[in-house]
This record gives sequence, structure tokens and C-alpha cells, in this order.
Amino acid sequence: MAPKLLCDLTQSYSPHGGGGISTYLREKRDHVLAHTPHSLLQIVPGPYDKVTVKGRHIFAEVGADPVRGSPNYRFILRTRAVRALLEQHRPDVIESLCPWVLPWTAIQHRRAFPDTVLVAGYRTDFPNAHVYRVGRDLFGTTAGRALRWLSYGYAEITYREFDLVYTLGEDAREALARRGIDQTAVLPLGVDAELFSPTRRDPGYRAQLGLAGDGPLLVYAGRLDHEKRADRLLAMFRALPPELGAAMVLIGDGKLREPLVAEARADNLAIAFPGFENDRAELARALASSDLYVSAMADETFGISVLEAQASGLPVVGVASGAMPDRVPPGLGLLGPVDDTAAMAANVERLWRADHAAIGAAARAMVVERFGWRQTFDRLLGELYPQAIANARARRDGRGGRWFRRKRAVGDVVAG
Repeated sequence: MAPKLLCDLTQSYSPHGGGGISTYLREKRDHVLAHTPHSLLQIVPGPYDKVTVKGRHIFAEVGADPVRGSPNYRFILRTRAVRALLEQHRPDVIESLCPWVLPWTAIQHRRAFPDTVLVAGYRTDFPNAHVYRVGRDLFGTTAGRALRWLSYGYAEITYREFDLVYTLGEDAREALARRGIDQTAVLPLGVDAELFSPTRRDPGYRAQLGLAGDGPLLVYAGRLDHEKRADRLLAMFRALPPELGAAMVLIGDGKLREPLVAEARADNLAIAFPGFENDRAELARALASSDLYVSAMADETFGISVLEAQASGLPVVGVASGAMPDRVPPGLGLLGPVDDTAAMAANVERLWRADHAAIGAAARAMVVERFGWRQTFDRLLGELYPQAIANARARRDGRGGRWFRRKRAVGDVVAG
């Protein structure tokens, strides 16, 4: 592919290192600059408008308000500012990484500049994982299903405007196919197995956290909110037998952090809450210095945090839902029913009493073999982008067939 200006466009960015998309943006920047002739424009939310240019990398922050309950994240509503950046730089390819607001900013830009190629990352099956769950909890199952149906309609209208949509797994790809969106591909993500490694283990880490006990140190890294089911981890911890001598560290921030801290203190639980870790090397040390990774997340779309734990040599205890069965095949950990905290506790005890060190070593070997960032971006830039460019050329030439004709018609209705 000849040198081009590529653009990443997202709402889901934290400047302090957390989140799968934030990790993806950093790794993609490093790959593009080190291994390709391309230039890269990355447009993300920030505290105020700011553009930083370093060689072939343009980092544009658009001033946005913080997301309530998630202070490390912001949400762009000033789409005119985004359009101005796109018009100024005229990227050849725009990769949209979140479903809300900004995909349509990219679509409107392409209508003004038809040579622009649009790629979307459908990184979460949001109608099911987000809209249905929240709607069900607030209004009941029937209302939740109706909102999910409407959200899939929005997804269909939106993603038909893109030249290629990639998902992180086959389940999400099949969900799009059921809505007639078939210009799709699967893009497995990666992990830095040199940074996340058992060699980072620090025997003094547990004492540094002030956690007693000589049993397993459980660790979770991610948002502490309802979507991640962080409260289930405390319920699981209570179900562990005291003689196991377990302790747990929950690394992250979110709406549930303060209530969970208060709950753990009130019950004198051996749980530490160090907060949001903005140093990737410190996160790697924390993971490698723990013994088992735990997650109650039922709607995991890929699980970079799980891969980072596995690269650090940890077995995983989770739930048999979402992407977890793909990340944790038999022999690399134990999965149980969603929201069954007693079963999760039993799996923690069972895994700890097994040869957990050998299981963790096997998990790391799997990550090293299959999930390198170089593989991710070689596929993205060497296969997916060229396919999207070919699809865009067919669209411009009127050779897109029924898919593109229907796409254009739907877009005309939305624009009106």
C-alpha cells in the first residue's frame, strides 16, 4: 500500500493508559511509525483543543467534558471541531473506533470528500452488551429487548456506510451478518509479551499493598463498574474458605470503586484498591506479582486485559460468556456460569490447588504464539485496509452491487 495519511477517530480514549482502545491507539502509532511509510492522525477527546505534531504522527485532542462516573474518559459532542480537523488534513483512510456520534462525523466528511475510505471497528456488540443490559435493568426485559432491536437498526444504518467493518470475533461478525452487513472481517488484537512477562514479578508487591495471607493473590484490572460486574468479585471473594489465605487487588477506577472500597473495609476483607494505573510497566509488575486473574465480565468482546494477564503467566478464572471461552480454552483456566459467584470461588480454589504455575506458563506460551501486535497490524494494514480501499473504489465506480446501492439509499434518508 502506497504511503497514506491514516486517521483514527474515537471517543474511547484515556490519556493515562487504561482501556483497550487506548492501548490499541498507542500500539498502532508505534507500529505505523516504526514499520510503515504512512502518516497517522489520531483524533481523541481531551480537556481542551490541542494538536501535537511529531514527525509523521499528528495527535489531535478535541475539548470534551468528562464522562460522569468515569473521570478518565471524555465524550466529544463538538463534531464541527472534528470535521474541521478532517477537512484540514484530508486523511486517505478513516478508522472509526466507537459507535456513538463520531461515525456519522466520518460519514458526513466522506460525503464532502468521496475519495475517503471508511473503516469501522465494531469492537463491542453494543446493542446487546450495553443497550439491552441497561434497558433491562432500568425498565425490564421487554423494554430492554425493544431498545436492543432499535440499536441494531441504528448499527445497520450506520455500518452500511462503511467500506469495511471489522469485529474482534466471529460472534460479533455473525451479529452484523444477521442485519445484512457482510463487508466484514475479524481482526484479533494483540499484547506486548515483552512488557507483560513473568520476569516482572516482584515478591514484595503483596506486602506493599498491605495484604496479609499466604494463599493466592487474585488480581483484576479494568473499570470498576456494573458493565464489568466488579461487584461480583467481592461476592466471590466472600465465598472463598478463610483457610485458603487469599487476598485480592482490584486495579482500576469507575462508578463502583468507592462503594466497593467501603464494603471491603466494613467487612475487613483482604482486598486492595490501588486505583487507576497509568504506568504500563507498573501494571505489568502488578499482574506478574499476582497468582490468578479473575473477571466476572459477561460481555467481553476480546479481552486484552485477559491476554496481558496470561502473558504475565497467570491462569484465569472467569465466566463462560462473550469472548472469554476464546481467550481461556480448556487447560488455561476455569470458566463458570455468569453471575454464579459461588462457582467462581470454587474455581479459584480448584485452580490454586492444581498446578497453577504450569497452567500459567501454558497461557503465556499461547499468547506469545498467537497474539502479537505485529500480527494485528500486519493484517490490518496489509489485508483489511487494501480490501476497504477496493470496496471504496467499487462504490465510487458504481460497481458496488446491491450492498452499496442499499447503503447509499439508507444514507440519503439519514442525511435528510
